[in-house]
Amino acid sequence: MASSMAIKTLGRSPFCFSSLKTSLSSSLLLRFGSCSYSTQPSEDAEAIPTAGISRPLSEILKELNKKVPDSLVKLRIEDGFNVKYIPWHIVNRIMNLHAPEWSGEVRNITYSADGKSVSVVYRVTIYGTDAEIHRESTGTASVDDTGYGDPVQKAEAMAFRRACARFGLGLHLYHEDLL
Repeated sequence: MASSMAIKTLGRSPFCFSSLKTSLSSSLLLRFGSCSYSTQPSEDAEAIPTAGISRPLSEILKELNKKVPDSLVKLRIEDGFNVKYIPWHIVNRIMNLHAPEWSGEVRNITYSADGKSVSVVYRVTIYGTDAEIHRESTGTASVDDTGYGDPVQKAEAMAFRRACARFGLGLHLYHEDLL
């Protein structure tokens, strides 16, 4: 990945990152609770992470369970239905913001017997000061899909988002019609 990250803390909360510099040309502002960060390059691009980034899992999970702003949610039509989702790169940034010491890995890639779809199992691990936990999920994509990206990438992105949802990230999208 060809991006660099600059992290500095806000005055009130040592767990909020106020700046994140990437190679993206557009500016994006993410806000959660009292935390926010932007992809707009900052003057303090070489800032060093401060102490106190790690925190107990309960605090991390509390932040991940907050409602994601509507401005970050995208809509696509799938089988004639509108489906709301959070793009994988936004989920990645949210994880970096609230669980900066997370890790993820592809655990398995399986093609269907007829070769028409591929499934990916993805594991996300969150490390807190008191423990670490992981969640896994699957994503499946058709190999005939001619949209952007290859089927394995699509299945991986889906599995990644779903694994993060198992921590509560964006989970409100799965049941907002019941609210």
